[in-house]
Amino acid sequence: MELSSRQSTILALVQQQGAVEVESLAEQYQVSVQTIRRDLNVLCARGLVARMHGGARQLTSISSLDYEQRRSLSGKQKQAIASLAAELIPNHCSVMLNIGTTTEQVAKSLYQHQNLVVISNNINVINILMGSQVNSLILAGGTVRQSDGAIIGEAAVDFIARFKADFAIIGCSAIDEDGAFLDFDSSEVSVAKAILDNSRTKIMVGDSGKFGKTAPYRISHLSQLDYFITDQKPDEKFCQIAQQAETKILF
Repeated sequence: MELSSRQSTILALVQQQGAVEVESLAEQYQVSVQTIRRDLNVLCARGLVARMHGGARQLTSISSLDYEQRRSLSGKQKQAIASLAAELIPNHCSVMLNIGTTTEQVAKSLYQHQNLVVISNNINVINILMGSQVNSLILAGGTVRQSDGAIIGEAAVDFIARFKADFAIIGCSAIDEDGAFLDFDSSEVSVAKAILDNSRTKIMVGDSGKFGKTAPYRISHLSQLDYFITDQKPDEKFCQIAQQAETKILF
């Protein structure tokens, strides 16, 4: 479940101040101390804060905070992207999704689909689709990155290579003007490449905020994809590259 607006602002306060107290938060938000304790318990259970006597403090590691913050960025844009991606996926097919906040939104948009086989290296994707009408949920084996629920490493790459899915849905961290899709983690990129290599229809999802950013590792190129789904029309140069490669851009 998403954090409530109060929980999100409490998390921001923890990050700014280093620690917060239950009683002062209850007074600030005009709710009971029991309500604030429940909010802090939610944040603690997600690994976003650490409880202390009378309140909560910031974790010494901020990696999981970074991922939770990314979930809240461009939320409406990611939902729109996810809806377009889900429209491309029919019932009764197989689909692979990688780690990422946008692919998690796609998983939410696929919840009403029927008889899907879903394969992912993203624990969150599997959790989102629990209880849906999918045929099978298959979680890749490998090393779990605790900050975001990604399963990475050579074991995950080998696991993905056992399959041939109808669709791949991949997210990225940055998009270069020359059509390259990039990421920061080489082991994460290896799994994303394996998903693309072992899928018939290749779909990249990424909001417009990814343009102009840079990252060191290349996932794929626009010319190697069937679809790129974003939230607004890219610049003319990017569109020309897509047109020459016969890659469809949806927004």
